[in-house]
Amino acid sequence: MERRRFTREFKLEAVKLVRERGVSAAQAARDLGVHENVLRKWGQEFGSDPVQAFPGHGQMKPAQQEIERLRREVNKLKAERAAHDHTLGQNHEVKRSGATSARIMAQADRAM
Repeated sequence: MERRRFTREFKLEAVKLVRERGVSAAQAARDLGVHENVLRKWGQEFGSDPVQAFPGHGQMKPAQQEIERLRREVNKLKAERAAHDHTLGQNHEVKRSGATSARIMAQADRAM
């Protein structure tokens, strides 16, 4: 069974039905065909931040957007650091192998 999705307008009207019109949450839930706990959760979400309540599918509240932006930035910086560390490691190996190559060539010249 697929999860039902409700529009922001539907949720706002459902909350107003309980808060402004005085209909009980249980009665409103039955009338709207949703579980009473869902309706109560919508009421709590609306009560905590009426302007940002129910941002919609794929939409995030500004605080969540900032957290997500910071997570992406941290991941980018970690990748850059790993690439930088990898490059430093390769340069170190080249220098070490370069010294070894020079030593081998010097030994070959002496052997001639």
